[in-house]
This record gives sequence, C-alpha cells and structure tokens, in this order.
Amino acid sequence: VQLVEFGGGLVQAGGSLRLSCRLSGRPFRKYSMGWLRQAPGKEREFVARASWLGGTTTYADSVKGRFTISRDSAENTVYLQMSRLTPEDTAIYYCAADHRGPHTGEYDYWGQGTKVTVSS
Repeated sequence: VQLVEFGGGLVQAGGSLRLSCRLSGRPFRKYSMGWLRQAPGKEREFVARASWLGGTTTYADSVKGRFTISRDSAENTVYLQMSRLTPEDTAIYYCAADHRGPHTGEYDYWGQGTKVTVSS
C-alpha cells in the first residue's frame, strides 16, 4: 500500500485548504482512512478518520465543525477539507490507512506528510 498526500501549503488564518491522499496497491474500499498531524515540538495527534465500514467519520474535538473528511472510491482518494484555519492548525499532516472498521487509533500504512502553515 502506498499513500501520497497533496495539497499542503501556506494559508492565512480564517482561510481554507483541501488535502488529498491517494491510496494505491490495494483495494481502497477495504481501508479506513485517517488524517493525523504533528505540530512543531508536539506529539502527533489524531485529526479525522473515515471508516471503510459504513463510512463512519470521526473527528478530533479541535477540528469538529471546521474540517470534513470524505472518500472518493472512484479516485481511491480521501480528502480533508479544512476551513476557518487558525495558526494552531499549523502542522505536518499525515494520511494513514488501516483495515479495521472501528476507530482504534492504530494505523497500518502512512503517507510521507504534507506541510500546512497558517499565518496569523
């Protein structure tokens, strides 16, 4: 399984950005897809996840109502639409995949990460 992220960059506070992550090598429909992030000097934290089982979505409290995760099975891609961004959202964002239904916090495959910088 390979995961490749796109879409990071620099955005002003209050702006929006969409990240995408394409999965290749295995059937996309069998993988739950997640986004995690790591800010400078901080531990990696969970952001959002879309389960392959029923499409259930889960969000971190810090992004609820601002971020939306979605899956496009035709494109083998998961998206993270981010809006109302704040400088606290600045981080390297990682796409991850696992073949579990429920959210356990464990992931089997990781992308290389894409940097998001939100300026104040």
